[in-house]
Amino acid sequence: MPRTPAVPTANTRRGRRVNLADRVYAQLKADLFDFTLMPGDRLSENEIAERTQASRTPVREALFRLQRDGYVDVLDKGGWHVKPLDFHAFDELYDVRITLECAAVKRLCALAERPPALAGLDRTWQIDSQARETDSTTLWQLDEQFHATLVAAAGNGEMARIHRDVTERIRIVRRLDFVKPDRVAATYDEHAAILRRLANRQAEPAQALLTTHIKASRDAVRQITLHGLYEARDTMQRSAADGASPHRASATTVNPGGTHDENENTA
Repeated sequence: MPRTPAVPTANTRRGRRVNLADRVYAQLKADLFDFTLMPGDRLSENEIAERTQASRTPVREALFRLQRDGYVDVLDKGGWHVKPLDFHAFDELYDVRITLECAAVKRLCALAERPPALAGLDRTWQIDSQARETDSTTLWQLDEQFHATLVAAAGNGEMARIHRDVTERIRIVRRLDFVKPDRVAATYDEHAAILRRLANRQAEPAQALLTTHIKASRDAVRQITLHGLYEARDTMQRSAADGASPHRASATTVNPGGTHDENENTA
């Protein structure tokens, strides 16, 4: 006899909706981080639903999650938009990074035995310049891994959890460091110098190097405007399309005030 099809229960339907909301949320966040969606862009629930093959309910749930994360907001007259970059918030998050990572360095230097995870960082960062990675997407992921590993290796789970949250919230701008060749070279050199101080248990010199390193990244973030984001997006898209190094840095200076100066070269 033919089997009677199972009737979806309320819990089953809810589970499917949650899974769809997770998928839409992940897709929209990827679009934000890749600058497919730009600050100020309007978002249509219908367009998102059509593009992600989901109904409006999981789309709305995903948008509310992104709103709680601080990425999007509701417009006064209805609809959604991508929020402008909040440079004051980024400054504060970078300050938190400095505090957490310097505390981690102090703990690492005080450990009786060097954590094995640091040896893995040595193999990634203390290498010949000819062997260095040049793909921007790979580099910002390796950079995140470097800093996350330092904090995790210090052995404080709550510190590592807070650091992961900070990392997530600054990712949208942090990856822009790696479309400029001078920042790529500096990152390798600075990471290697920090690791050498850690190997010698030199806590204060390691903290000083780490602080300078993070502040350089923060200062680069301060130079971002919408125009600079469009140029960075184009650079990353060209790199993804042809598999080439993304080192075609913009010569346009951008500033936190949101104005464009197309005649001034970046530092």
